[in-house]
Amino acid sequence: MRDRIAEIDGLISTAEVLRDQQKYRALMKERARLSEIVEVFDETQKIASSIHETEALIAEENDAELKELGEQELHQLRGRSLALEEKLKALLMPRDPFADKAVIMEIRAGTGGEEAALFAADLYRMYSRYADGRGWNLEVMNMNETELGGIKEIIFSISGDAAYERLRYESGVHRVQRVPATEASGRIHTSAVTVAVLPEMEETEIEIRPEDLRIDVMRSSGPGGQSVNTTDSAVRITHLPTGIVVHCQDEKSQIKNKAKAMRILRARLFEIEDEKRQAERSAERRNQVGTGDRSERIRTYNFPQNRLTDHRIDLTLYKLDLIMDGELDELLDALTAWGRQQALESEGRSMA
Repeated sequence: MRDRIAEIDGLISTAEVLRDQQKYRALMKERARLSEIVEVFDETQKIASSIHETEALIAEENDAELKELGEQELHQLRGRSLALEEKLKALLMPRDPFADKAVIMEIRAGTGGEEAALFAADLYRMYSRYADGRGWNLEVMNMNETELGGIKEIIFSISGDAAYERLRYESGVHRVQRVPATEASGRIHTSAVTVAVLPEMEETEIEIRPEDLRIDVMRSSGPGGQSVNTTDSAVRITHLPTGIVVHCQDEKSQIKNKAKAMRILRARLFEIEDEKRQAERSAERRNQVGTGDRSERIRTYNFPQNRLTDHRIDLTLYKLDLIMDGELDELLDALTAWGRQQALESEGRSMA
């Protein structure tokens, strides 16, 4: 890995690579990943050396108090060593080929009427603030708002470093418990919102035959600017073999709406193919990292108690206000670590 890092350092200064920005970015991502592994490995070696030295000092020490201090230090060093070994194992695991892909996220209000739509809007703000904090790009592809500022449905893409790796476990049912703004009596309501996270696929990765599509154009509807109800800019694409229907109207341009609709269609077709592949695996392996099924209840947001609970990993955090403001790292770190651990165990069972 050190040799490869040195090789990359040589490559990124060549005129050929500097002209090819895509290749340059790919090499820099590879370098960052390898550097992290090497740094963690070097730290494990330093800790191992410290453990060896501390054990030798304890063996030679006659003073009981100093011996006890040495034992305490040795306990801390061994704990640090175990943590680093686990981190190194996770870093050395084969990376998900979709880890750095952009994602298409779909948020839909479920049970709960207007309150569910208001919470869907809150979730969208949460994800958009998180994306902004990480320097990711967010693009709204289609949105259906309510008169009170809620969202019945929103589809948007997020692109950036490790976007899919960080957000993949957000798929499922998000349950909210709070007093709705529309509730005069102060009674707590329970509502639900579904979230789907799909890796965005390139045109070359998903084949779509023109003859399998029916494309309809129409006038935009709902709240909007001058283009609403004045031009035939909205596009609806029906994929005839699967019956999938995608509708886009956010852009004033019919061409742009069609392009966005095709991106959503590719992601949904990939989801169908991925579900078929998963169905071919054993139920045990499929369940290790969750099904990703949008019908699976994954999380509860309890506003009166300022509590968030993720039911898959039994994690409860009493800082819901901060999480809704986009501070998702602690939650997503735990989910990513859990996913890696499950994948490691699954890999171990398949090797056995």
